[in-house]
Amino acid sequence: MSTLTNPTTPSSVDLFEITRTDAPVPDEQREAALASPKFGTVFTEHMARITYSNESGWTGRRVEKYGPLLMDPATAVLHYGQEIFEGMKAYRHADGSVWTFRPRDNAARFTRSARRLALPELPEEDFLGAIEALVATDLAWVPSGEETSLYLRPFMYASETFLGVRPTLEAEFLVIASPVGPYFAGGVRPVSIWVDQEYHRAGAGGTGAAKCGGNYAASLLPQQLAYAKGFEQVCFLDASTNTQLEELGGMNVFVVHADGSVATPPVSGSILEGVTRSSILRLLTDAGHEVSERQIPLTELREGLADGSVREVFACGTAAVMTPIGRLASDDFDLTVGDGAAGPVTTRIRAELTDIQYGRATDRHGWLHRLA
Repeated sequence: MSTLTNPTTPSSVDLFEITRTDAPVPDEQREAALASPKFGTVFTEHMARITYSNESGWTGRRVEKYGPLLMDPATAVLHYGQEIFEGMKAYRHADGSVWTFRPRDNAARFTRSARRLALPELPEEDFLGAIEALVATDLAWVPSGEETSLYLRPFMYASETFLGVRPTLEAEFLVIASPVGPYFAGGVRPVSIWVDQEYHRAGAGGTGAAKCGGNYAASLLPQQLAYAKGFEQVCFLDASTNTQLEELGGMNVFVVHADGSVATPPVSGSILEGVTRSSILRLLTDAGHEVSERQIPLTELREGLADGSVREVFACGTAAVMTPIGRLASDDFDLTVGDGAAGPVTTRIRAELTDIQYGRATDRHGWLHRLA
């Protein structure tokens, strides 16, 4: 029951030159890859690409064979980290059609990220056109199994060859795609979270609101340390006071109270404004929940888990959609969330969101965008 979003800006898909691979993957090999896809390990046969220079602007819209990038050792991104990316999915519906979810919101965030990293801003029509052109070319790679999709990774990097601290004069924009199943091994189940009170993902005035690799790189050591303790993810606190919940390494966090009210940390310069987060806020409001975007002190969360006034905690993002949190711990506490299982609010809202994405429910907010 899908509805095609009324586009405010047409895509530039017709401007893309398509050059198909001269060595296509055999059907049986592709079907084997789609039968049980693991997250981010197999990639489709093509990639979309656009090139930028200060002199010519955005040119060379094309889809070409997926393959290594030729890069000079002095390429700016290798030295100064000037790069950004997005995460999206293409969903195959029961009638065989293929759709993506709120792509204009991803395009808008990509523009904000580019501005913060001093990269050239890509027109929305080119962002959409690249996705449409790539999915149309690699349509056979969109899986149809339960909880499967084609993960789309648009990204941009500083491609100018120079050493010197200044914004690049050249950039490359690409989109690659990977058939995926659930983000966490074992599927949708409660995960254990280590609340890190030593390291921080981002600080006020930094790049926390941009989707750039440096933010994720900053989360890797704390994540590694959490793994060593037996935990699956890390929750970061604010860098200013080290007392307020912010977000996980790659996901926003929500707290569900016994009275049905739901809270999530406010979008700030250090928290990424998630598209999934925004969608969940709308669905919670539609369902009659009192929703607040506010600071959540760690002490408040600990007390709520201990006295039962907090019933559920979940994380969300494009890759994992919604993930229930069953355990929260740190150096000075170790608490089970509710009974340790996925709670009813998490379960219901996740089902509603995925039903919309996969075309099993009416898209009453006009979030879906048809690709094929």
